[in-house]
Amino acid sequence: MATDEPADGIAVPAAAATPLEDAPALHDPGAIGLLPPAARGATVGAIDYSTASIRRAQLRQLVRSPAFDIGAVILLWWIVCALFGRSISPYDPTAGSLLHFNAAPSGAHWFGTDSLGRDVLSRVIVGVRGILVVSTVATILGTVVGTSIGLVQGYFGGAVDNVIGRLVETVLSLPVVIVAFLFVVAVGPSTITLILVIGLVFSLIIGRTVRTAVLQERELDYVAAARLREESHPHIIFAEILPNVLAPILVEFTVRLGYAVFTVATLSYLGFGVQPPTPDWGADIASSYQYLAAGYWWETLFQALAIASLVVSVNLVADSIDTVVIQ
Repeated sequence: MATDEPADGIAVPAAAATPLEDAPALHDPGAIGLLPPAARGATVGAIDYSTASIRRAQLRQLVRSPAFDIGAVILLWWIVCALFGRSISPYDPTAGSLLHFNAAPSGAHWFGTDSLGRDVLSRVIVGVRGILVVSTVATILGTVVGTSIGLVQGYFGGAVDNVIGRLVETVLSLPVVIVAFLFVVAVGPSTITLILVIGLVFSLIIGRTVRTAVLQERELDYVAAARLREESHPHIIFAEILPNVLAPILVEFTVRLGYAVFTVATLSYLGFGVQPPTPDWGADIASSYQYLAAGYWWETLFQALAIASLVVSVNLVADSIDTVVIQ
């Protein structure tokens, strides 16, 4: 045993080194192998709660959802058809042939031909453009207007909330299709009319959802702090409250897009949508419906399946976003 020799000549044992002194510092996880060398010196236990980190986590969860993947693939296909339909369609969708009218599906015409000899597959591919453009633009218009109405209605409350609320309830007492039908009959069928009518009707529905979200947000501390700073009402509404209610607005947009597709197809079926000979799913079903009794089922089936697939794909995306964002 090693000893120290003090001045009086008495040998004193040296203090033995304890195992804890030779061991790595227990407060350093990197030193004892809990962290890789590259992470040593970094902050231990820190969790990134930033908005960007939360959004990335939500995006990863969304992409891993099978329902979202299926809906996104189908929706992407129809978007490609809307953009490049005439380039990828096998035939001219407006060109008919008296020699091949009411032809059943075959190798030459996969979806058959209609009563004018036009290729049904080509009309299905190109026909998505009108319904998708009108639905998307109308939904964007309804989201912008409805968000503004809901923000004002929820923030100010009182008489403003009561007046706007009674107007919304009056308009929404009828089904959306009926309200849109009445407006289109009064104004006349056109693409602009469809966009305005559907957008304005949907804005009332979206505004009601945004109002509910704003009523919860306006009672929170950050709104009270903004009022104490004497910020203007537009600043509080659009700079403080709006970013915190974007999640329900996004969900409403995707949900209303599916309803808009169905509404546009219904109005087209009734003759108030895209006018012939431009390919349109609803109008083609209306013109070919009479031939079902004669056994020409393909002239309506594929158009109906196209509408169903577009609506279902939008709903799958909307439900997936709702599950991830609103939780």
